[in-house]
Amino acid sequence: MTARLALRRGALLALPLLLAGCESWITDMVQQPSVGPWQQLSADSTVPTRGNPQGSIPVTGTTVASWQVSYAPLLGTIDSLSGVANPVVADARSLANGRKLFQVNCAVCHGEVGDGDSPMRRLNPGYGFAPSLLVPITVARTDGYLWGMMRNGRNLMPPQNRIPEEMRWDVVNYIRGLQGRYPVITGPVGFPGETGTSLPGFSVVGPTVPSVFVKPTTAGTTPKGPAKPGEHE
Repeated sequence: MTARLALRRGALLALPLLLAGCESWITDMVQQPSVGPWQQLSADSTVPTRGNPQGSIPVTGTTVASWQVSYAPLLGTIDSLSGVANPVVADARSLANGRKLFQVNCAVCHGEVGDGDSPMRRLNPGYGFAPSLLVPITVARTDGYLWGMMRNGRNLMPPQNRIPEEMRWDVVNYIRGLQGRYPVITGPVGFPGETGTSLPGFSVVGPTVPSVFVKPTTAGTTPKGPAKPGEHE
């Protein structure tokens, strides 16, 4: 046996051992690190999981499904939501939460007190398309109509579906307070980037995608399958 032939045979015999050793770092589509829908991201329950697919319905149900009334930003579609009853009592909790959500999501266009005198309008008077919410025609709208506007959006107003469905009723209640129906506190509740009780947190029933600055951990997760030989648990 020549030295070259012996070297080739030795390399072939060693190849399976080398491949077996590589198995601990090879990641395939089945065993890749990932977080499935509704799977706990970490042992810390305050960290949200990934959100629902668009158009899906949470396990808690929905007031009006897309197959009943579409999400089209059309006047007639929103009018068809006018008869939806407001199920949330305008108590202190609802008005306080509505203030947080309104000041974060709505005040930039409609103003801190809903009069249309917004930061965007003051920055550029040509941006004055966002109407006042205190005019008689809006005061006369039903709660369901206001809720539908946030659900669907219309014209240049985008849908506000990032606000959980049941919390949009808190915003409706707060708008009614701005219109004079209830005593409410006005003005911002926090600053950009601020966290804590002054700003609304992530939704429990429709969690948002975790921040890119949150490093995922495998602690508390459910394995997707049995570990392969050589892999760490």
